[in-house]
Formats: sequence, C-alpha cells, structure tokens
Amino acid sequence: MSTSSNLPSSRFTFWLVLCAMILLATNMRAPIVALGAIAPVVQKALNISELEIGWLGAVPMLGFALGALISPAIGKRFGLENTLITMIALLSIGMMIRTVIPTWTGFLMGTLLLTLAIGFANTLAAPVIKQRTPQHIPLITGVFSLTMTVTAGIVSGIVLPLSEQVGWQWALGGWTILGIFALFIWLFLRVRLGSSNHQPVLSTDSDASDISMWRTAFAWQIAIFMGLQSLLFYTVASFLPSILVSKGLSAVSAGQMGSVFQFMAPISILSLTWLINRGRPIQALAVCAAVLNVIGVLGISYLSTELAWLWSAMMGIGCSAIFTLSMMLFSLRTYTTNQSSELSGMAQAVGYLIAFFGPLGTGWLHEATDSWSLPLFMMLVLMIANVVIAWLVSRPVMVDGKYI
Repeated sequence: MSTSSNLPSSRFTFWLVLCAMILLATNMRAPIVALGAIAPVVQKALNISELEIGWLGAVPMLGFALGALISPAIGKRFGLENTLITMIALLSIGMMIRTVIPTWTGFLMGTLLLTLAIGFANTLAAPVIKQRTPQHIPLITGVFSLTMTVTAGIVSGIVLPLSEQVGWQWALGGWTILGIFALFIWLFLRVRLGSSNHQPVLSTDSDASDISMWRTAFAWQIAIFMGLQSLLFYTVASFLPSILVSKGLSAVSAGQMGSVFQFMAPISILSLTWLINRGRPIQALAVCAAVLNVIGVLGISYLSTELAWLWSAMMGIGCSAIFTLSMMLFSLRTYTTNQSSELSGMAQAVGYLIAFFGPLGTGWLHEATDSWSLPLFMMLVLMIANVVIAWLVSRPVMVDGKYI
C-alpha cells in the first residue's frame, strides 16, 4: 500500500482528472452528431431506406439507457477507471466498425456498440469526479459538459465539408483518433492514481449504503427532471426547423434557429458554472432554467415568429443548464461514489427512455392531426410540470431526504 508521500498531490490529481474528463467528453457526442450531419450522404452511399436511417437515429437513446442501467454494477465490480478504459476502447472499435463495414448492418452494430459505451461513460463520469476531485465538482462537471457541447458543434459543422474532401468513411472514422487519445490518458490516470474500487467510501452516514435509488423519491424526481429536458432537447433538434417553416419562416431562417438553439449551450454552461462557484443557490438556477424552457416553447407555439431567435435561445439555455445541473446533483446529493454511480445510472436510464418518446410521439401526433398545435401544447404542459420538479429536485437535501 502506498504511503502518503508517494501519493500524487491534489493539484496534480485535479489537472489529471480535468484533462481526462475533457478527452472523454470529446468522444461523447462527436460519433452521434457526425452521422446525423452526413446522414443523406451515408443513405445514398449505402442505398438504405429512410426507416433504416431513422433506426440509426433512434438507437443512441436506447444505447444510452441500457448503458446507464447496467454500468453502476459493473463499475462497482471492476472499478470506475477500469470500466471507463474498456468503454473508451469499445467506443473506438464501434467507430471503426462503421468505417470498415460500410453496410446498414455494420452501421447498426457499430452504433449500438459505441452508444452503449457512451451510456456507460455518461453514468460513470459523475462518480469519478466525486471520488477524485470532491472539492471541484461544479467546475469539472461544467467543463465536461461544455466540452461535449463544443465538440459536437465543431464536428457537426465540419464533417460534411470534410467528407467532400476525404470521403464519408474517413470523415466518420477519423474521429477514432480522439478515442485513442482518451484511452492513453485514462490508462495513465489509472496507473498514477490506482483503481477507484480500492478507495475509501466517503460517507458520514452508516445507513447510506442501504439506499435503493429505485425506491427513493429524489432519484425519481431527478430522473424525470433530466428526462423531460432530454425529451425537449431531442424533439427540438429533430423538428424545430419544420415547425418554424410551417409558421411562415423560410427554410434558411428556420435552419438558423436550430443553430441558435445549439450554440446557446456554451453560454449556458459557462454561466451556470460561474454562478454556482460564486455561491448562487442551485434551486433558483434550476427553476430559472425550467422556466426558460416554458417561455421558449410558449413563444414557438403561440407568440411572434419574428422573435424565434429568442425562443430558440431560451430553450437552448434551459436544456443545457438542466443537463449540467443534473450531472452535478448526481455527485452533490449523494454520500458515496457508489451512490453517485447508482443515482446517475438510474436517472439516465429512465431519462433517456423518456427522451426516446419525444421525437417519436411528436412525429406521431403531427401525422395524426396534420398540425403542430397538439404536439406543442403537450410539450408546453410537460415543461410547466418540469418547473415544479425543478423546485423539488434542487432543494438542499441529500438523496435520502435529509437536509444539508
């Protein structure tokens, strides 16, 4: 067993974990948005149907949910870092499979593999942050979320022109290099810091380990809170341009509103992290983010389309803030790293299953009624409900209901 003089300093640990999280985050959204950005090119090249492309778009949420569901037990059994190293390797293999097996079956297999790995990483990132850098949870979580968003924005913007220069297979498969970089730094972290399953349990409550997330009100509240946010996010990402075109905007302007929605994320995450580090109450920030989503949906549904940029920006800020807050709460409202992992897994499994029905239900209601009115009204009702859930989930209580 190492002596304290041989242990890395807290400053070294902070920077190592921060770098590892940044490189992990670069792989969390790039493989998904890259395929979405050149889906028509891939569809034409592989001669596959709209339904098959639709399945490739729907698989990620199912993969995220499955990964979130099973990852806590595996992470606890084999160690958080060991599990993440394996998942990063599988994610990279999944990206390569889509490149070297250019068929719909190959794409489906590769997408299933890489999204399952991302589901693991989504869940296990929070407990690693809690275990390794408990004094810097908001900062590192904010940087992690910001990196995912910025990388996704960069990839979505350059993958199509890149495919015209080097071909769609290289444009998709080239991002495997990010997975290789992440794999190296996580291996280095594992060697320098050891395995998390040998770390002491950080608990001040002898009954903390007996808490079942599936029977805890707080866990269900945060699962619904995160799930409704994800439902709005994926629905807006799928249908916002079509909704705005139906309300009189040009196709170009409607497409720009989708970009406004996406590019509000960095502003939202930076502002949220700064405010929390300045000591602003989490409850006020959570409710404010949920209210912004309500105003955004209300504006898109019933108010002036001349302010579509404002409604889109509000939803972009609200969605990004709620996602980042949820990631923080996985660590801030639990006693131990195992609890953080279990809460993260349970909430994300339920949340992504909720999100799966957002684009599906919205599309079905639109086809059934030949109008966006009912889908938008239902979305507005759900976002109003999420304001109440935001107030509940952000109270200063721990996962077992005890006040901080």
